[in-house]
Amino acid sequence: MKNIKAAVITGGAQGIGRIVAETLMSEGFSVSIWESDGEALSEEEKKYRNSENWLGCICNIAIETEVKEAFDKTLLRFGRIDVLINNAAVSANKPISELSVREFSEVIGVNLTGTFICSKYCEPELRKSKGMIINFCSTRAFQSEAHTEAYSASKGGIWSLTHALAISLGPDIRVNSISPGWIDVSAVRKRSKARQEVLSEADHLQHPVGRVGQPGDIARMVLFLTDPRNSFITGQNFIIDGGMTRKMIYV
Repeated sequence: MKNIKAAVITGGAQGIGRIVAETLMSEGFSVSIWESDGEALSEEEKKYRNSENWLGCICNIAIETEVKEAFDKTLLRFGRIDVLINNAAVSANKPISELSVREFSEVIGVNLTGTFICSKYCEPELRKSKGMIINFCSTRAFQSEAHTEAYSASKGGIWSLTHALAISLGPDIRVNSISPGWIDVSAVRKRSKARQEVLSEADHLQHPVGRVGQPGDIARMVLFLTDPRNSFITGQNFIIDGGMTRKMIYV
């Protein structure tokens, strides 16, 4: 077990995180899922109950004591951490006149402060393994729709945190971020929420590549960054959005 590379994935029981976890396991990684949704984590736990290479930890990453507990469980189980994937995120999209300070702070707490806390606790083990951190940023860090102030601010902060960490933790630890665009995760939620969204031709064709993104598109970027042959890359953000942020739109 201690010779197998281990990845921590926050929010890894649903959506993009779940597909990233499955992909890394298929490539021979052990994975530790730090997840606040007990229902989603329980469903994944049933799938992997006989696997020594999967661990689930209930964890609100905005709470330092819970992160420490998840970190300790992961290290006890796998003996190492090679990759930290900060994926967990929440949102509170509403007009600023309706958005409370508490709601704004909660989004920042999970998305940005949580990314910092997880990075802080995993740093010593990542230094030992010459590992990496992959933060999930967003195209919302660079362009916006209305009423996304909390989420957009948190993701802008994640990008700044990414390049700051890359400088502070190098050369032992590489730190990069991935900014997904529209990724259809409607069918990869917990069973009570999984409903395949019906996407229109217009939905697909507004993307220069001709389709809405899939979680596998992001998982393959994660694999690219974890490949030792790509060890010259740090402090970078990779936009995976089918070209949408390069498309000029006039009304």
